Parts: sequence; structure tokens; C-alpha cells
Amino acid sequence: FISKVEEVLNDWKLIGSCLGRPLEKGIFTSGIWEERSDEISFADFKFSVTHHYLVQESTDKEGKDEELEDAIPQAMQDLLCMNNDFPPRAHCLVRWYGLREFVVIAPAAHSDAVLSESKCNLLLSSVSMALGNTGCQVPLFVQIHHKWRRMYVGECQGPGVRTDFEMVHLRKVPNQYTHLSGLLDIFKSKIGCPLTPLPPVSIAVRFTYVLQDWQQCFWPQQPPDIDALVGGEVGGLEFGKLPFGACEDPISELHLAATWPDLTEGIIVDNDVYSDLDPIQAPHWSVRVRKADNPQCLLGDFVTEFFKICRRKESSDEILGRSTFEEEGREIADITHALSKLTEPTPVPIHKLSVSNMVHTAKKKIRKHRGVEESPLSNDVLNAILLFLFPDAASEKPFNGNTSSENSNPPPESEDYTLYNQFKSAPSDSLTYKLALCLCMINFYHGGLKGVAHLWQEFVLEMRFRWENNFLIPGLASGPPDLRCCLLHQKLQMLNCCIERKKARDEGKKTSPSENVANVYPGDGGKAGGCLRAAEKEKGEAGKSWDSWSDSEEEFFECLSDAEELKGDGQESGRKGAAKEVVNLKPEGRLHQHGRLTLLHSGEPLYIPVTQEPAPMTEDLLEEQSEVLAKLGTSAEGAHLRARMQSACLLSDMESFKAANPGCFLEDFVRWYSPRDYIEEEVTDEKGNVVLRGELSARMKIPSNMWVEAWETAKPVPARRQRRLFDDTREAEKVLHYLAMQKPADLSRHLLPCVIHAAVLKVKEEESLENVPSVQKVIKQVIAHSSKARHFPGPEDKKLEDIILQITSAEAVIARARSLKAKFATEQCEPEEKQDLERFISCLLEQPEVSVTGAGRGHAGRIIHKLFVNAQRLTESSDEAATMAPPDDELKRPGGQEERRPSSVSDFPPPAGRELILRACVPRPAPYSKALPQRLYSVLTKEDFRLAGAFSSDTSFF
Repeated sequence: FISKVEEVLNDWKLIGSCLGRPLEKGIFTSGIWEERSDEISFADFKFSVTHHYLVQESTDKEGKDEELEDAIPQAMQDLLCMNNDFPPRAHCLVRWYGLREFVVIAPAAHSDAVLSESKCNLLLSSVSMALGNTGCQVPLFVQIHHKWRRMYVGECQGPGVRTDFEMVHLRKVPNQYTHLSGLLDIFKSKIGCPLTPLPPVSIAVRFTYVLQDWQQCFWPQQPPDIDALVGGEVGGLEFGKLPFGACEDPISELHLAATWPDLTEGIIVDNDVYSDLDPIQAPHWSVRVRKADNPQCLLGDFVTEFFKICRRKESSDEILGRSTFEEEGREIADITHALSKLTEPTPVPIHKLSVSNMVHTAKKKIRKHRGVEESPLSNDVLNAILLFLFPDAASEKPFNGNTSSENSNPPPESEDYTLYNQFKSAPSDSLTYKLALCLCMINFYHGGLKGVAHLWQEFVLEMRFRWENNFLIPGLASGPPDLRCCLLHQKLQMLNCCIERKKARDEGKKTSPSENVANVYPGDGGKAGGCLRAAEKEKGEAGKSWDSWSDSEEEFFECLSDAEELKGDGQESGRKGAAKEVVNLKPEGRLHQHGRLTLLHSGEPLYIPVTQEPAPMTEDLLEEQSEVLAKLGTSAEGAHLRARMQSACLLSDMESFKAANPGCFLEDFVRWYSPRDYIEEEVTDEKGNVVLRGELSARMKIPSNMWVEAWETAKPVPARRQRRLFDDTREAEKVLHYLAMQKPADLSRHLLPCVIHAAVLKVKEEESLENVPSVQKVIKQVIAHSSKARHFPGPEDKKLEDIILQITSAEAVIARARSLKAKFATEQCEPEEKQDLERFISCLLEQPEVSVTGAGRGHAGRIIHKLFVNAQRLTESSDEAATMAPPDDELKRPGGQEERRPSSVSDFPPPAGRELILRACVPRPAPYSKALPQRLYSVLTKEDFRLAGAFSSDTSFF
């Protein structure tokens, strides 16, 4: 066993002496502590050996060799160092002995303990041998008794010197040791110093007072008024706001430590009759606050409850009772429908009845099988929410949304607004974001999961109604789906695109073609343009091609009729009569003249055609498409098919270009569509003139090039007569079906990023009022974690839980800051004092212990003193007396202090903890021995008394 201990000490290079720099003040708390462990066994009993050390810069050893020979070990010197007495946060041995480095041997299993005295002695002698054999000067401790008692014995050896570390741990304190004079007696008798005038003993004292009674300070947080959320005067305004704050005081206790860092025994009297140690006179005060364990926080609860829905398995129908469409299904479920379902390929399962009928009957069924008294959400709440979500419903022209976000403010370019990119949520003024907040509110206050399912059903019906009646959805940015947002937001944007196209088509029927061309495209340039363009053009110039899906006649026309196709074939067939062909073709679908480009062969001006916009796509459709393309494989056939699929948009644009520019060639199209692929060079012709000659780029000349193939197959067909690239009817039905199929769990998964986004904005807003640096760090961490965890299809639950915990902890910190500001009454101070107090409070939140400037005489010290006095008055006087003379007023009265002094009520309660450190440097064991450091640490609390002594002796001259 001894050799194993020696081996570990050798491995860790703890052999020989090594003196570090003197310890700076406060380094034990601010410095970095590290540890390393190993395992050894004594027979079959396992021990863990741990080396604890403070990381320090190495010192240069030049010129110190002479001193090193008889220098006492570093640990012995540290016993006398006074810079780090009573560190706020440290290992217990560091607190008791002031060591910067030590090794602990303890039983490896938590339940094991070294209880018998003989075993303790055996271990100690083994340790002593190991230290002697290796010349290690680092103190070595052995943990004895049960782990919770934190009992250690140990030894430190140096050249001709030795220090023994001993300990006493009692539950009941002997009366003679509750004060300084008794402890001095123990210390002197233990040293047994042979000198008659004993060298002076240096004393450091620290008394800790606990303030638990905050009765004089009411907790400022008001619980949210649930009734006001739906009250007539407030309306639905509260639905966009998140609650914030702790429901209970997040600060449970205030600990005041009064310290006398350097006293000598002759100066001070402290015995069982009288004590000079009055905390008001202490030269040094420090304060720490004890935080309530996991205080209940409103915002944290709000987000956590919403997150819990993610784990539910039920569908909306199971939660709300019978299926909405169940009875309709029965009415029409005869055998013919069953067969037609098998034989007819339908991209989306839609009931075979007109959609408008379906919605009306659905609403009727909901009312029929769910009476008003049964429905999870009352009509007041439901109407308030729907008005909040769809403000356009209350305007004079209901649902008339020309621009999709006309009711919301223009999106600010601020950092907070663009946060949705990081969270993959939705902009904070969007419908999706508002919906997330409403569902969260309902889940917490109005009907829980049933309420969520009910609101979602109403929301889906609203979407269906808007699609049928061509009303744009408010609160969504126009244009194709924004892939930086959550999938649900993309789906709603997709539905809006469909509504825009359908609306443009339906309006196109009513207006004459010529009117429409002039009105829709004022100054539209190049290939760019809104999403409505092709659809509006299509309707404007060919009012008969499409009928809306919601019309009661269920006829469906394809864009290109057979007659047109035949005509197109005729025009393309036979290249012989090219000139004649150009004459026969009338230009169609022109947007406007290009300006500077002309056709290469005929010299006619080049016209930009009206083209179809590429189909907007949500991320799940893109993923689906990429999977299909990937499955085509790498064979030549697969690659060709993939290229064909990807060039649908290119083919459409070529056809539009051919229709607008009869007699054009591929070079003309490339010059407009992809100018980089047309290379022009200056060359000198036969006559010596410099002329521009152009040709297609190398990639365009590759044999069986996709562009050449597409150009050859393209017919001159204007956009209005082409097959639609984007079938809005089918896509809208897909979206509506997708929405209807969402379970509450899916919904909360989709919307959780929005809720976390909203929670972070709320924490940011509240933090800006309090200015707490640690919260700013937490917010940055949450944003960083969220952007890592946002990957589609969904982040892991554990990561989400961690993010929600971080938000809750930030909320608790802000609540603590508010609690302390209320207790220290920062608002009623002078501006200069207020600044100091706020700095003091922010340190209390960040650091384990904070010094009070000016101790009991400083501004913060006076407030703390007053808090203790008030608490004492409340505990010691009867309730009657407390109500008759409020302590605050009495203190403010002139002469209040003098009047109060003679009464039995003291300003402070008895100290909850007393700590003393006694130090001396005396020769032991003989008068001619070397003078060495001696130290005794004592701590006394209500049910615990501990003495930790380090006594050094000379092993050469005894």
C-alpha cells in the first residue's frame, strides 16, 4: 500500500520542495482549482487518491537554491497567510487550513468508511512512511468516519519539520468553548509552549447573521389577472403578451458576515459574560443571499406546459370527442365510393362533395355534437382570440387583404426582429407567432389540451373559408414560403400564394384582356416579378381556361386544349418554310421591349415575354423532391430524367420567349436568360472593320445539351396557354389537408420555436429594465443552442428541455434582482447612492459573496442594519405592539436610536455561525526548537462544533 501511494506521488511529480509565490488576496475564490484522481487498494479495500491544487504561474528558481535547503514547506507558510481567511467558496480543507495544494485519500465507495481507531492509525502511519520515503512536501490527508462528517487527519513533512493536522467534531458544544477565551485556552494548552512570555496569538473572527424574516417587504410580483384577459374593456389585447416573474420571493435568506480580520488577544474581550464583538463595529462586512430552491416562475411554467403537449399522442378528434366528418362519411359511404377510392388516383384525400357544403356541414356538426356549455373555449374567449389573430375580420370590408400584412407594422430591421432566423420560428408580427402565443395562453389558462384542439379546429376552418372566398390571410409576408421560418409558417405562406393566384384568376375573368395587361404590369422589368404574374396573365388573356375548384360544376380544363396543341405542332413541323412560318406566327404574351437587344437573325427588337413564376415550395416538398431526384440514380437514363424534371421551368420560359419573339433562335434566348453563356469578342472582318461577333459558351455546345434539347422541343406557346407550373388548387388542398391532420402534439412541435423565441424576447425586454449581465450571457447561449437544435425535422427533447431551463433560470435571476431592489428600496435613494446600490445588487446576483463598502456605516450597510432591526422588532415584540408602532417610523423619528437602546431588543439576532482562526509562530516541542506556524480553526453553529488544528513541531532539535 505504501509503495502504491509513493508511485502515485511520483507520477504526479509531487516529490521534493516547490515554493510558489505568496498568495494574493481573494485568489482562493477567483483562481482556478483543478484536481486529478487515481485509485489504489489496501488488500481488497479500495481508496481514491485525489490531488487538489490551485493553478498558478510557475516561478523562476534561479538564485533561490540557498534558501530552499532549510525553507519550511509551502503548506506550513500558508498556515500563517491572512489574505484568504474565510473564502466564500472553496474545499473545506482550504477553508480550515488555508492550503493551496493537498492530497486526500478517501474510501472509493460512497458508503464505505474508516471507523476503527486502529485502521485510522494504520493509514496515518502508512501515509507518514510514504511522505518520508518520497520527500513529498504536499500535505496528505486521510478521510475517516462517515463521509457526511468531513473528518480528516493528515500530515505534512519538510526538512526537519512536521505538521500534524487534527480535528474534533461534536454535535453539542461544551459551554466553555462558545467564546474566544475558552478557545485560546485550548490553543495554548495544545501548543504547550515552553517559553514564559508567550508570543502573541493573532486572531481572525467572523460572525454570520441570518435574516429570514422579510415580512416588512411584500413580494412585488402580482399574479396575472385571468379574468381581465377576456374582460370587455381589455378585449383580446392580452393574448399577445407573456406573463413574467416569480410567484414567490426568489430570495429566501440574507446572510451578513461581520469580520474582524486581525486582532491580538490583549485588545479584545470575549467570554461567557461580556463580548466586545459588536457587528456594527466590525471593520469588514460581507453579504451573500440564499436563493429559494426552484422558485415557481410564470414564464418558465408557461413554456414548460406548452412543451408537455409534444408528448401527447391523441389526435384532435380523440380529444374533442367524435370526428367532425364522421357522420358525413357515413351518409356517403356506399360501395361505389369505396371502389372509386381504390381506382381513382387522388393526390390528396378530399371528400367527394363540394368544399363549401363540407365546411358548412362541418360547422353544423360541431355545433350539434358539442353544445355551447360543453365546448372547451367559451364564445367570448374564442371571439377575442380570433379577432386578435385576424384583425381584418373587424374592419369595414371584412377579410379584404390586398397586402398580406397591411395590419401589422412594417417589419423593423432590428436585431430582435431578425431573431426568427436563429430559432427557425416566425417573425414576431406574423400570424404564426401570434397563434403560438394564443395556443400557449389557452393551454395554461383556458381549457388546456382540449382548448388547444378546439382553437386549432376553428383556425383550420378559418383557413378553409379564406381559401374558398379568396380572402388573403393577414400577418404573413407576401411571396414564396420563407424557408428560414418554421414549417407551419411556410404552409400558411403557401396557402396565401395559392389564394393570391386563385384571386388573380377569378378577377381576371371579370376584366377585359386589354385592361388587365395595362394594369397589372406597370414598369415590370426583366425576369423578376410578383407571384401573381403568370396566374393573372393567364386569366386576363384566356378567361375561359380555368374554373375554380370551389365552383359547384366540377369540371376541370387543362391549359392547353387539343386544338391548340395540334395548331402548335403544325407550326413547329417542317423547318423548310421558316420564313413563311415567321409570317404566320403572331407574337403573343409580350411584356415589354428589352430596350437594347435585337434578334440576331431578323434584327427585330427583342421582347421580354410574360413568364410563369416557378412554383413556390415549402421545405418538406423540397426534401421530397430531392429524395425523388436522388432515387433516379447515376445511370445515364436516370441523369437524363433528372435533368428533364429540373428543367420544367426552363422549358416554360423558352415557350413564352418563342411566342413573344417569332423567328428567334437559341442564341437570342441565352442572351436574355443567361447572358454569361453568350460570349462576344471583337474581331476584324475582311474589310478591316472591327465588329462584335458572339457565340454560345462551351457548356452550351456540349453534345445533347439540356438547353438545346429543351429548345428543340419547345413550342411557341404564351404563358397563359401553357400547362401551369404551379397548380394552386391542388397545393391549397394539400396544405388544408396537412393542417387538418395535425395533432396537438405536432402543432406544439411546430410552434415551440415561436414560443421559445417569444420567451427570449420577453426575457430581453425585462432584462433591459434591470440590466443583469449574467442574463445577457444566458440569452446569447439560448440563441446559440436554439440555432444548433433547430434542424428539420425536429430537435431532441433533451436539448429543448435545456433551453427552457435556461430561460427559466434567466427569469429567476431577473426576479431576484427585482426582489433585492425592492428590499433595498433603490427607487427612493439619491441618484449617486442609487447607482452604488444597483452595482451592489448586481454583484450580489453574480458573486458568491460581496463586500459592503464602509461596512455598517456605508449606505448599503445602513439599509441592511435597518432590515435586521425591523426583523428583530417583529420577532421579539408582540403582534399588537408591532402594529401600533411600525418599526420603520420609529427609526426615522429623531432620538429613535437613543430611546430604543435601553430596551432588551438587540439590533441583531444571535450569530448563526461563529468562526475563529487563531495563529501563532512558536518553537515546539523544546525552547531551542525552530519557531514554526501553529493554527487552530473553530466553527460553531447551532448543531455543529468543529475544531481543525495544524500543529507543527521540529523533528531535528527536540
